[in-house]
Amino acid sequence: MDPRDPVAVAQGLIACESVTPAEGGALALLEGLLTPLGFEVRRPVFTDQNTPDVENLFARRGEGASFVFAGHTDVVPVGEAAAWTQGPFSGAVRNGELFGRGAVDMKGAIACMVAAVARRPEAGPVAFLITGDEEGPAVNGTAKLLDWAQARGETFSACLLGEPSNPQALGDEIKVGRRGSHSGTLTIRGVQGHVAYPHRADNPIRKLQRALAALMDEPLDQGSEHFQPSNLEVVGVESGAGAFNVIPGVATARFNVRYNDGHTWRSLEDTIRSRLNDAIGGDAYDLVFETNTGDAFLTPPGDFVEAIADAVEAETGRRPALTTSGGTSDARFIRAYCPVLEFGLVGQTMHKVDERVAVADLETLTRIYERALVAAAGERP
Repeated sequence: MDPRDPVAVAQGLIACESVTPAEGGALALLEGLLTPLGFEVRRPVFTDQNTPDVENLFARRGEGASFVFAGHTDVVPVGEAAAWTQGPFSGAVRNGELFGRGAVDMKGAIACMVAAVARRPEAGPVAFLITGDEEGPAVNGTAKLLDWAQARGETFSACLLGEPSNPQALGDEIKVGRRGSHSGTLTIRGVQGHVAYPHRADNPIRKLQRALAALMDEPLDQGSEHFQPSNLEVVGVESGAGAFNVIPGVATARFNVRYNDGHTWRSLEDTIRSRLNDAIGGDAYDLVFETNTGDAFLTPPGDFVEAIADAVEAETGRRPALTTSGGTSDARFIRAYCPVLEFGLVGQTMHKVDERVAVADLETLTRIYERALVAAAGERP
């Protein structure tokens, strides 16, 4: 396999059935490609309670603070395998497109990173930060890998994360930040009883209705300079005793908030509790929040942002928009260590049946990553 060929590398990675949290041979393949290119490769495994063990990869070439390529080799399940027109792990090329799970999210981008460093053997210091846990709980992946690297004395100048950042065409967008994400479960307890005798019961659904209206009817904010408005969405409601003639004793609702830089996770919790207290009273509910993994963040304008935007424009002819839209990514962990941007492939088919990428886009993205390497060294691309 020629490491300078992003299509060949992507095909090799796609053939590895690394459905999260399985390594599936993907990290071994990367180690085999990067070691001859002068990289020192380590593959630490991290563990935690109630989560699967996860193998990760850290590779470095050169001394000093490294420019980092980051990403993940784990993929989501294929879904209905029979619905794929090409095998989900085949890496087949048809009509100028490469098919397979991870082609877009994000083995294709990792292949471009490998090809870029192979074409630029003089580039460095440069590192790879690759996890097998991004599509899973994200407990034993990037966050712990960063701590592990820091404990070994590794430092980073900047990071380019290869998540599929482009909505329609390569060159559309660079992600310069992400909203925070916080989830919670609201429980309201009433008194179970017969529906024909409501005065002998206390239906918790009535309070749940008021509680959800208080959380959702009034916007959390109007957005900010760099971020769209925050949104709270209820993702599940449960109640009932299994019969039409029984008033339930408990009702629960699960929700998630994607929030901008006008909030921290602590201030957001205070806002939610305040709204519930006003709507149904502070003694009427139990509220449990999940562990938060990072507030909204923004990589501010500057040389790094301009250098990546220049590289994209030079290869695509389009000046990319700088956005903070979308879900969460491992950038939320990386941003504590160095400035981080996200630029990868077009995300239209990620997680879908027949996930695929234009072969031409793999070559273009490789050239963009080459320019990023040159710019990181302070040279003219």
